[in-house]
This record gives sequence, structure tokens and C-alpha cells, in this order.
Amino acid sequence: MTSGNFAACITFFLIPGTFSLPGRFTIMTATKNPKRKKSAVGSEEITAAYKKLVLTQGQPTSVFAFCDQMGIGEGDFYKHFGSFESVEKSIWTDYITETLNGLNADKAYADFTAREKILTFYFGLAEVLKNDRSFVLYQLSRQTVQISIPVFLRGFKQSFDHWVKAVIASGEASGEIAKRPYVSERYYMVFWLHFMFILQFWQHDDSAGFEKTDEAIEKSVNLAFDLISKGILDNAVDFGKFLYQTAKN
Repeated sequence: MTSGNFAACITFFLIPGTFSLPGRFTIMTATKNPKRKKSAVGSEEITAAYKKLVLTQGQPTSVFAFCDQMGIGEGDFYKHFGSFESVEKSIWTDYITETLNGLNADKAYADFTAREKILTFYFGLAEVLKNDRSFVLYQLSRQTVQISIPVFLRGFKQSFDHWVKAVIASGEASGEIAKRPYVSERYYMVFWLHFMFILQFWQHDDSAGFEKTDEAIEKSVNLAFDLISKGILDNAVDFGKFLYQTAKN
């Protein structure tokens, strides 16, 4: 064997593809290029891939199709999520977790009044949602039937209720929020409806920098606190009692 043929043989074994013997013939070697699967994948990678896929190609037809598109096994998906619904709930839970972490990172936040805490929360959440606005609008647009708690918001609501109850308790302790029989224990429900109002307002806001949403947040929060503080509502109740007593006499 000549040195040229020997070199060609080495090339044949080391480099798959086309291989030629000098002055003789060409041998085509078969090359396999299977779709490699990722060795490990985390929940953040899955949620990021899911958001991108639904926005560019629509809702995946199945977990198998999604995993195949992503290049992972179904087992990798099910290590973190049980369904696409659980992926969506996780995404929204991450939104509120990021918002609350941002608030708690500010040392001054602990000294805020209840009103200031609610305002800061909404402004912070609006910034978080703005970075993912396309996906958020996609989710909201799929809610053809108006229900109080969409499935993807259930985890979010649990965190929201826990947080807002603590804010309300601090407001009652300081006297900023009035304690009222049978009413105080339902304040958190009112704030959930308030949150849904803000979310829907933001959904349809096309103003530059969502300035109208900022204005809606400020005005609606101020109104809410005017109603639950010792003021307008109490005066209205007292006046109603006065009228009732006067009518009796």
C-alpha cells in the first residue's frame, strides 16, 4: 500500500463522508445525523420554550409534539409539569413572585402604608407583565368565557391573597383601614376584583408607556382606600342611621 492509499484509509475511518482512493474510485460513507436530545432541562427552559412556541406556532397539539419540537423527552417535561395548564400557572406564579421579590428587596417597603404597598405592587407588576406582554395578551384573549378565576391565575391568586391579607392586616392595625363587622374579612376579595379590573384595563391600554394604566392604578387604589378607611363609608352609614332613627321618631 502506498503512502497515499494509507492516508486515504485513515481519512475513511476518521472522517465520515466522501472518501477517494487516488486514481481509483470514490466511496460514499453513510452518515447518521439523529436529532439529539438535551441531556437535562430545567423548568425555566420549558416555560420559555412554551411561551415562544405558542406565540410563533400556536398551541402545541400534545406534550409529545412540544417535547419533540424542543428536543427533549416527555419524561423531562413531566419532571417539572403535569400538563400545559400547569406550565401556564407556573408562568403566572413567577410573575407575582418576581414582583414581590422586587418589593421586598427595597428596605423602605416595610415602612410603607398599606395604600403605598398596594400602589407599589401594581406599578411593579405592570413592569413585569410589560416584559412579557405578547404572551399575557395571548392568554387573556383565550378567555372567551368570563370567569372570576381563570385556570392559569389560580396559583397567582393564592400568592396574591396571602400577600394582600397581610397588607390589609397591617392597615387595620395602624388604623389606616377601618375594621367593620362581616366586611373586613372580605376586603381581600374586593382587592382581587380590583386586580382583575387593572389587568383588563392594561390589556386594552394602547397609550404610550401605558400611562393610562398608571393613572387608572393610582385613581382606583385611592378610591378603594377612601372606601375602606374611616371616612366616606362610615359617614354614609352614620347618616343612614340618622335618617332611620329620624324616620322612626
